[in-house]
Amino acid sequence: MTTVDARRAAPPLPPAVRRSPAGPVLALLWAGAAGVVALWWADTGSVVGTAGVLTGAGRIAGLLCGYACAVLVALMARAPLLENRIGSDRVARWHAMAGRYTVCLLVAHITLILSGYAAQDGASLWHEAVTVVLDYPDMLKATAGTLILFAVGITSARAVRRRTRHEFWYYVHLLTYAAVFLAFFHQLTLGDEFNGEPVATAVWYALYLGAAALVLWFRVLAPVRLNRRHRLRVESVHREAPGVYSVVVRGRHLDELGARPGQFFRWRFLGEGMRWTSTPYSLSAPVRPDLLRITVKALGDHSAAVPLLRPGTRVWAEGPYGSLTADRISSHRTLLIAAGVGITPLRALFETLPGEVTLLYRARGAEDLALGGELEAIARWRGAQVRYALNGPRGQRPPITAESLRAAFPGLSGHDVYVCGPHGFAQEVYGALRAAGVPDRRIHHESFEL
Repeated sequence: MTTVDARRAAPPLPPAVRRSPAGPVLALLWAGAAGVVALWWADTGSVVGTAGVLTGAGRIAGLLCGYACAVLVALMARAPLLENRIGSDRVARWHAMAGRYTVCLLVAHITLILSGYAAQDGASLWHEAVTVVLDYPDMLKATAGTLILFAVGITSARAVRRRTRHEFWYYVHLLTYAAVFLAFFHQLTLGDEFNGEPVATAVWYALYLGAAALVLWFRVLAPVRLNRRHRLRVESVHREAPGVYSVVVRGRHLDELGARPGQFFRWRFLGEGMRWTSTPYSLSAPVRPDLLRITVKALGDHSAAVPLLRPGTRVWAEGPYGSLTADRISSHRTLLIAAGVGITPLRALFETLPGEVTLLYRARGAEDLALGGELEAIARWRGAQVRYALNGPRGQRPPITAESLRAAFPGLSGHDVYVCGPHGFAQEVYGALRAAGVPDRRIHHESFEL
């Protein structure tokens, strides 16, 4: 699949840059947290004694934990405003941070509440824990939800996640929905802030039902609609470089997907051994009305099985996601820097970005240059440049430093720069670009290293 046509005109000049709504969304989330604290304040009289202080602090932690649970679910919903305007990588980091806040607040809530009750009753923590779990309404469900949240938190820790299969982590992570559902009811039955307070109760219901509606729509109904309408199947698989393969997917009315160069889908190939795993892969060419293409490097079990896909295999896709698109550019000059299979989204951008575009492609050797023929063809028809940074005859890597970048690309500080490649490479290039005077707002990169 190629979309290069030498008769086409070059892309138009860049549009006005679209501002990210990240700031307003964060402000809204923190305003919600402030509103939760205000809810506690309005319902709380004087706090007296050690027991009162501990119990009051436990109530605040519990309310904030309940709020964080709703935020956690909303951030999992893959809403387009978050995924495509703010960026999937940033939303993933917000979700990870919200998860850590949730677990910490949960631990604080349990510890403080039980300590306050124990101080008030003159009993041991163990006695209070047993009494609360067994005798208080909805606490057995809340305890089950708490144990699930702890399990999700443990498997999400970086050290643990590196040692577990992605499928195991993914399905344990989905249990977050069950945990939040189980823990919800005790908040209303035991929370003093909601007893006899219909407005506060209605707001809390609206918060949770709103988060649930986002998940239902964007993670269930929208993907079902997409796949029923577009009927995706594998058309063909092509070798691009050692361990790198392109998969062409055929479907109906694909131009209606709204997928843009630089974006990705989450792909589930309904073939043997692959149907239970959903993996993100970027589009490596602009969308055609009947064809999509991704380019994959064999790095794990799922990607290693991609070359074995047979034509006709059904495909389940979710998306498009990601904000590494033309919306980010603010200049008529753009530099794309790719390493390895990071060329995938940048190849699509290289064809379609407006203005003056240059591509720098880092690889071990000429045989590892995936999609190299297409890149050269695109460069010819649009009058762009492709430059390569290949290892020397003894394997020595060419340095990518501030000095080398300034020398190779005059006026670099006025460029927009898109970077895609392994995490370590992206960090190295980011540091070099900043040292070369490129403003942070003009360096565009999506990373899923949490």
